[in-house]
Amino acid sequence: MTYTPETPERAALREAVSAFAKKYGHSYFAECARSGRKTDEMWLEAGKLGFIGVNLPEEYGGGGAGMYELSIVMEEIAAAGTGLLMLVVSPAICGNVIARFGTDEQKQSWLPGLADGTRTMAFGITEPDAGSNSHKITTTARRDGSDWILNGRKVYISGVDQADAVLIVGRTEDSKTGKLKPALFIVPTDAPNFEYTQIEMELVNPEKQFQLFLDDVRLPANALVGSEDAALSQLFAGLNPERIMAAASAIGMGRYALDKGIAYVSERTVWKVPIGGHQAIAHPFAQGKIQLEMAKLMMQKAASLYDAGDDWGAAEPANMAKYAAAEAAVALVDHAVHSLGGNGLTTEYGLAPMLSLARIARVAPVSREMILNFVSQTSLGLPKSY
Repeated sequence: MTYTPETPERAALREAVSAFAKKYGHSYFAECARSGRKTDEMWLEAGKLGFIGVNLPEEYGGGGAGMYELSIVMEEIAAAGTGLLMLVVSPAICGNVIARFGTDEQKQSWLPGLADGTRTMAFGITEPDAGSNSHKITTTARRDGSDWILNGRKVYISGVDQADAVLIVGRTEDSKTGKLKPALFIVPTDAPNFEYTQIEMELVNPEKQFQLFLDDVRLPANALVGSEDAALSQLFAGLNPERIMAAASAIGMGRYALDKGIAYVSERTVWKVPIGGHQAIAHPFAQGKIQLEMAKLMMQKAASLYDAGDDWGAAEPANMAKYAAAEAAVALVDHAVHSLGGNGLTTEYGLAPMLSLARIARVAPVSREMILNFVSQTSLGLPKSY
């Protein structure tokens, strides 16, 4: 692939999203988190402006663009200090899966709302005993006449309290052992026997994490998305966008920290020159800028391949982009906080909450170690170590 600058349309989208996000800013995001409010005003306005559903088909109210454009939305919103986690989940994972594999009825029912922000959907794959090993998923679905009965547990599922439904990854009962053949189900959050509890986290974030409990949850036949025998193809349709959006979020956080840090060290003078004139301060920021730009290029490659319909081709750059962006963001946030000294830990400067939020980028939605395993085995052809 050759590199080409962003088209005028993409540049205009970036400028519009940036202006929109700065209108709210980190203070709004932090106030919502500390007061227990959701970012509903920002979310709904983003939907009305066409930002949330920019990747979804036009015939269902979306923008008709792709993951490249949605990653622009995520990056610019995060760069303003207002990273909306549900952008990763609702339009990117769930929206893409339903748009590609859903029935006409499912598309008509869900995509317009997901596009304009009036409906949201969470995504449930992680389980307490499976962790990164998705082949150990034990949430099962069995047929009962034309219905499905779901049983299982999920953990660290984002935004369930603000979602209308959860896209649950399970397996049909006869494939409980052996290789994973995921089956995807739309489970309304008000379904009987579906319960969730919040996990207390040390994060300043309006969007919360939950445990899910499915005990004989009965669903109609049309709750199944796509085929129950689709193996991993449908998961790739959701997991590659998840990694692309995680990269975009981390790049945005890194940019936020870089901007805050540079603004401070350009003015803060202790001896004769601003402290940004000292290499111990300047060089880590310069390294972070280089690493962010490289991660961004890999993210754009992944998004371009995904939008071209190459799911497997997008997997390698999507994982690499997520890894590189997380490492760059963590390093930049740490250096920005350190460069501000005590001010880096104050509420006024808005950097301290980023210490934990950026650190999550190394762990979720897939750990850096699992990405290194993927690259070792898939890109380098090395033996599997586990």
